[in-house]
Amino acid sequence: MNMSARPLPAPRLPPSPDGKAAWIYQGEFRVSSVRATCFMTILGSCVSVCMRDPMLGIGGMNHFLLPEDERSDSRFPSLQLRYGSYAIERLTNAILSKGGRRERLEVKVFGGANIGGFASTIGSRNADFVERYIARENMRITAHDLRGAAPRKLRYYPSTGQAFVAVVRELEALETLRSESETARNLVRAKAVSSIEVF
Repeated sequence: MNMSARPLPAPRLPPSPDGKAAWIYQGEFRVSSVRATCFMTILGSCVSVCMRDPMLGIGGMNHFLLPEDERSDSRFPSLQLRYGSYAIERLTNAILSKGGRRERLEVKVFGGANIGGFASTIGSRNADFVERYIARENMRITAHDLRGAAPRKLRYYPSTGQAFVAVVRELEALETLRSESETARNLVRAKAVSSIEVF
């Protein structure tokens, strides 16, 4: 179930006077306290955790592909970031290292769509995982838009905590979704815009 407002017309985004915008791709995370900064990504079955300390205005976003890797190898941290358990831990620690406090962290989570084909169950697994993980870490999800059947485009302003989610069905999402599916398929083998919502 989504904890979100009714779909709204496309909002006018807050101004970005210095134009600081960054895409977050699979297996990446970034943290910033610059007010104009906007993190963006497109999510199919993947999940992004958006996290911030509202008192300090420091926040960040990650983008992970699968829940956990029991055989995780610390020699390849860039690969580990494709897994939720490591990606959330790294994001949390990066915010704490800049003075954030765990008890103040505001968490918003997005993605986990069941988009068909190979990734048809990965979305649900990712959504279930992120909810369990955040609860286990004694943190609270303040807003979420999880599951469903369509990809999403996400924009997140880490200093203010504003998140804008648009369901996308156009060509811009197709390459991302193909990449997600192929990457997830390879990882598993190795182991064995119609609406906008403001959060």
